[in-house]
Amino acid sequence: MSRGSPPFWESTPLARMSKAQWESLCDGCGRCCLHKLEDEDTGEIYHTSVACRLLDLHSCRCSDYPGRAQRVPDCIRLTPGDVGDFQWLPPSCSYRRLSEGRGLPAWHPLITGDPDSVHAAGASVRGRVVSEDEGDPLETRIVVWPGRDV
Repeated sequence: MSRGSPPFWESTPLARMSKAQWESLCDGCGRCCLHKLEDEDTGEIYHTSVACRLLDLHSCRCSDYPGRAQRVPDCIRLTPGDVGDFQWLPPSCSYRRLSEGRGLPAWHPLITGDPDSVHAAGASVRGRVVSEDEGDPLETRIVVWPGRDV
């Protein structure tokens, strides 16, 4: 980036970002990897504190990102064309924020240069979730915090 040029996330539309730019927008919060429940009558989404079995609960990153779709068939792949359809993404999600015309949060690693800033800001799931392998019924693990914009 040259002096005075805005960062790519401010100057490049989501649909025109390179794969590397797109991937770097992920702040590593892990919130999209939490199981959600949908009320069949109202369509309301309920977040849980139960993470996909592939989520590393410390780093809040997928432990098999390249092979996740084969190991977890219902894993959702975010793409620039689909982001507007994912209202279940937390309000703090960079993909959602940018698709809504909001900037990155001050704690985002692209702003701070520190991949742990998401954890220091309390925006990640670190220390707050269990793996689906623990077998807790999802209905007993509904939480409100993933929906907050931090």
